[in-house]
Amino acid sequence: MTRAGDPKSATERYVAAFESFAGNGASGAPGWLKTKRESAISRFAETGFPHSRLEAWRFTDVKPIAGEHFVLAAKPEVSAAIRQAADAQLLGGAERHAAVFLNGHFVPELSSLEGLPQGVKLGSLRAALESDAKLVEEHLTRYARDERNPLTALSTAFISDGGFAYIPDDVVLERPLQLLFLADPASGSNPMWHPRTLIVAGRGAGGSLVESYVALGDGTYWTNAVTEVVLGEHAKIDTYRVQRESVQAYHTATTESYQARGSVFKLVNFTFGAELSRQDINAVLDGEGADCTLDGLSMLEGRQHTDHHTTLEHAQPHCTSWEYFNGVFDDRARGVFTGRIIVRPGAQQTDSKQTNNNLLLSERARADSQPQLEIYADDVKCTHGATLGPIDDEHLFYLQSRGLSRQEARHLLTYGFGSEILEAVKLDRLKEQLDGMVRDRLSG
Repeated sequence: MTRAGDPKSATERYVAAFESFAGNGASGAPGWLKTKRESAISRFAETGFPHSRLEAWRFTDVKPIAGEHFVLAAKPEVSAAIRQAADAQLLGGAERHAAVFLNGHFVPELSSLEGLPQGVKLGSLRAALESDAKLVEEHLTRYARDERNPLTALSTAFISDGGFAYIPDDVVLERPLQLLFLADPASGSNPMWHPRTLIVAGRGAGGSLVESYVALGDGTYWTNAVTEVVLGEHAKIDTYRVQRESVQAYHTATTESYQARGSVFKLVNFTFGAELSRQDINAVLDGEGADCTLDGLSMLEGRQHTDHHTTLEHAQPHCTSWEYFNGVFDDRARGVFTGRIIVRPGAQQTDSKQTNNNLLLSERARADSQPQLEIYADDVKCTHGATLGPIDDEHLFYLQSRGLSRQEARHLLTYGFGSEILEAVKLDRLKEQLDGMVRDRLSG
């Protein structure tokens, strides 16, 4: 007999939830997707929730997630307050391009999909399974592998809806695309959703995309998101991911990118919310001359915990990658960063740099950093470095000697630490929003 809350009981509970899901809401899916779902839930049933005895999870215990009885969220009503909150989070003016989701469900009345450039598509993955069936089947679940992460497998099992964006060959966007995932915890008891997003950029395509996860109130819920980004030859895509979940919520995610020859991919990642968050970011440079940049900023307080696992896989020669993650942790907050660089056989002339810096604002705050190199070629340049510690007393003294109070000096130095990542944001409206979030966090 199993006890409620133990790992086996939790696994069985989600397998039972999948059986109900597959027999009801997911019954109209194409055959290939049903097969993918069945394979994924079998994988999850075999492995169960990850645990701290696994090397990749030894700093992050997901027992709090496994111990909760989360249920798939129904589509909530769209109130006037939700409309107002959604509008405040959207970028641009009347001509913005945004697909909005509420508790994992696409909401067309909150979205702005008019006036997209010819051939560009933005909207719901559920709709794309019909309108762009061949393209979706070619790419969906191909890159985010279920065997790598049990929570990715669970996401695949519960694929229902999520974001879809397609930029055709040689089209360069003038305005960013936005995928906005809103969470309304008040709509149900312990809701969960597994948003699945597919972004495909054709040969020579270019543009920016913003992926935001925002809570509309406090409450306990679980977001388990997976995003796959595919870049064709010489495509150039900038993506920005902002996580602002409730501090009582759980956020687990995988972002998987795949790059062809000569493509350029940039991801700037911001983590402000959730009681417990874990994000795996995996990038595969599978075309000669590909370039990848991963930047990130985490600002946590209280008892918040975040864990970022990044893997940069150089599979072809003459590729470059740059990785720069900063963390600011106050009170009892904890940050974990594991950065892995893999250089495959034959991937000569690889140039890869990785840096992780952590600022501890309290004696009880904690940061763990694990840079890793795995190199199977001999003509490469790979470097990594990590720092952690409090604000430098000499810097504080210098600013105080110029008339600032100790608190003002502390805020200024912390803001400067965070602004190193803010400078990587090239969208003015988004940069203003993020700058405000950083300043609000520093002001308490």
